[in-house]
Amino acid sequence: MTTATALKPSVTRKQLPPPNGDFYQITETLSADEQALLKKVRNFMETKVAPIINKYWVEDAFPFELIEPLKELNIGGVGVDGYGYKRASDKFHGMLSMEMTRVDASFATFFGVHIGLAMGTINLLGSEEQKQKWLPPMARLEKIGCFGLTEPLVGSGTGGGLTTTAKRDGGTWILNGQKKWIGNAPWCDVSIIWARDVEDNQVKGFIVENKTTPGFSVEKIENKMALKVVQNGLITMTNCRVPEANRLQNANSFRDTAHVLRLTRSGVGWMATGLQMGAYEAALKYTQERLQFGKPIAAFQLVQDLIARMLGNVTACQAMMLRLAEIEEEGKLLDQHASLAKAFTTTRMRETVAWAREVHGGNGIIVDNNIGRLFADAEALYSYEGTFQMQNLIVGKAVTGFSAFV
Repeated sequence: MTTATALKPSVTRKQLPPPNGDFYQITETLSADEQALLKKVRNFMETKVAPIINKYWVEDAFPFELIEPLKELNIGGVGVDGYGYKRASDKFHGMLSMEMTRVDASFATFFGVHIGLAMGTINLLGSEEQKQKWLPPMARLEKIGCFGLTEPLVGSGTGGGLTTTAKRDGGTWILNGQKKWIGNAPWCDVSIIWARDVEDNQVKGFIVENKTTPGFSVEKIENKMALKVVQNGLITMTNCRVPEANRLQNANSFRDTAHVLRLTRSGVGWMATGLQMGAYEAALKYTQERLQFGKPIAAFQLVQDLIARMLGNVTACQAMMLRLAEIEEEGKLLDQHASLAKAFTTTRMRETVAWAREVHGGNGIIVDNNIGRLFADAEALYSYEGTFQMQNLIVGKAVTGFSAFV
């Protein structure tokens, strides 16, 4: 296959509208301080992450040199109220994920796993002592966390079928089992591990210190086609002894685990929206510059139709997520709310990135133009934090009154 030729400057030299995925200006609903911080995040993503991320994506590696400049943004504590931090609004938290994913879904996933799943679990379900010990260094990004729920043979069935076990032995717990697809696991410091208590058959949570716990090992998962910058791991625990002090004191059943997932599932909706923004903006810029038949392809009707369809998807998802954040702020967020948002936004995301790849023609399948990376990464967002079908069954149960779960 012959790829398209290099881009040429526009023959018209006219001033064109800059690509802007925030068509309905939802970021203006944030406070002035939050808008200013979001602009700093955008600058970080565009000046630090964007120039190097394709290289790391191709190499299946993580850019550790970005951790130090990321610390300077002081955004590790946006989900924490206290312990030296003031909790940001749910709107800001969501738009932070959206802004990061607009440039790269892998980097946003690394950060989201850390502050949302790992820190979020400790913040929601930990004791006061556990919060005091772990949240400040994690917020400063001195300790990085991961979240171990999914297993090699257990994905959607985690609510009733965890094979990882926990057995009480005096003042310690003995963990045995495996966790798979765990983002950050190959290199992070702290793992939130969910296991089934053999005594009462209930799911319980544990804070495991990766590098100092005997019997705890991690194997990096290779040959991924999506989110290649995120380092995913296969965790194996063989008679790992974890002190009672590291058992999450307020995590006593899968209902507690589900509370964490409800909040992070809405975060995936924001990420799916942000990925669409990145794809739309890249596609618009490309069509404004790419010449064919003597003029930019943005001047063609069929291309404009696809551009408008993409923008419609982006804007619809932004509107949905904005309202979801308001519901969350009001303390009314339910599983079905988060599930509908995750299912809808990830489906629209798939559609949007496909159209973005289409307008790039042959150039859309290479990483150099970003679209190849965004297109592939969308598949991971579509699946993680619960599949499309599982989300729809949660919504279906809520609105019909009947459970279709087997």
